[in-house]
Amino acid sequence: MSKFPSRMFRWAAIYGVVVLAPLYFTPLPALGAEVFLGFVGLALVFQAVFWTIGSDPVKYRALMPYAVLEKLVFGVPALALYLQHYPIAPHTEPFVVIDLLLGLGFFLAWRKTPLTAP
Repeated sequence: MSKFPSRMFRWAAIYGVVVLAPLYFTPLPALGAEVFLGFVGLALVFQAVFWTIGSDPVKYRALMPYAVLEKLVFGVPALALYLQHYPIAPHTEPFVVIDLLLGLGFFLAWRKTPLTAP
């Protein structure tokens, strides 16, 4: 079996923790701090899910479509808002692109992972 699915999910989990964890130490927004912290916390929980999928892609293949969706629920709305010239947070664009690319990578990993172990 290809190592691509395992590596895809493991590297995404590492990247996610590195990017998300420092957000707990940034100044909170004046309004919606609970939404911000909830977003960060839930996103961090998904990094554990990605790490778990990467540990045994065949066993956890059924979780892979949800991983794709996790990337799309941020990337697609942010891209749609950006394309409509809606003011989004500064420096958000690279993270939108990265999340959409990770979603594509997760989709490709899902398609490449066999239904059962060889």
